[in-house]
Amino acid sequence: MRTRSSLRSAPFTTAGIALLLGSAAQIQATNSPVEDITAVSAKVSSDYIRTRLADGSYPVEFYAFGDGGHFGGPMVDQSIDPLKFTEVAHVIARPLAEQNYLPAKDPAKTKLVIMVYWGLTFVPAPISSSAVYQNFNAIQNKIAQIQAAAGAGGGGGGKGYHSKNNNAGLRDDQLAEVSSAETMLSMLNEQRDQTNFATAKMLGYDYDDAVGTELGNYLRGTALSARRDDLISEVEDNRYFVVLMAYDFQLMWKQKKHKLLWETRFSICQRHHAFDKDLPIMAQFASQYFGQDTRGLVRKAVPLGRVEVGPIESLGIVPGK
Repeated sequence: MRTRSSLRSAPFTTAGIALLLGSAAQIQATNSPVEDITAVSAKVSSDYIRTRLADGSYPVEFYAFGDGGHFGGPMVDQSIDPLKFTEVAHVIARPLAEQNYLPAKDPAKTKLVIMVYWGLTFVPAPISSSAVYQNFNAIQNKIAQIQAAAGAGGGGGGKGYHSKNNNAGLRDDQLAEVSSAETMLSMLNEQRDQTNFATAKMLGYDYDDAVGTELGNYLRGTALSARRDDLISEVEDNRYFVVLMAYDFQLMWKQKKHKLLWETRFSICQRHHAFDKDLPIMAQFASQYFGQDTRGLVRKAVPLGRVEVGPIESLGIVPGK
């Protein structure tokens, strides 16, 4: 199992590229009232252009799958942990086929190698439950009690006790204690923001068309802060995710060079969901953006689904060239 920090740089060679065939996964929507936000972010290289045919369909492009790996943390989840690459790839093959991306039989006619990454984000416990926050809160309460006692004992008329500065009238050691606690809390908040942003980049939340910029701290306090807060609240939930990264197969096969042509990232909140059951509906919704550019983040409530997967047949590993 890999960590999310290695997703972008995970190396691969033709030795890890598989040509897969199999009966398509059967997707069945349920009548469950439970829905949740499925988020999709897709980007396309300027070198990749897919033009529709006269009948509105796309021309067929043959691909091979690559095993990017399962990414996760310390959380145990039986709906995703036991799944093998072939099982995940087999479910994704159906919505790919609906966009005329078809599994290849001949490496010479293969245009894409689609690397498949999947996993579950791990969100640290809330800052309010941390020892740093508890210490800060305790110090703030102690200072408030000291200042209240000073005011009740007649110190309120002394210099500084009615100042706008909340820490006025404190001794140097007390001021140092407050300053240290504030610094530690600030560092913890910054670390949390960095973790959130790393997760946002992996999920495709780092750029949102409605916000129009990356989800940085400078949006706080602006007219865009409400939108930012909504997105961050989703990032701070554990989310199932899949990342598809399509590379130029011929360039990789013949020249050992990696050229990314398109990528699609999609995810859904873990709560009330199971990855193995809901992957088909997630992939089905995301498939309309395979090989396309969403120009930001697309978020939509998608109903739960169930899947029946047919037998999988492997045509083998692509030989090096």
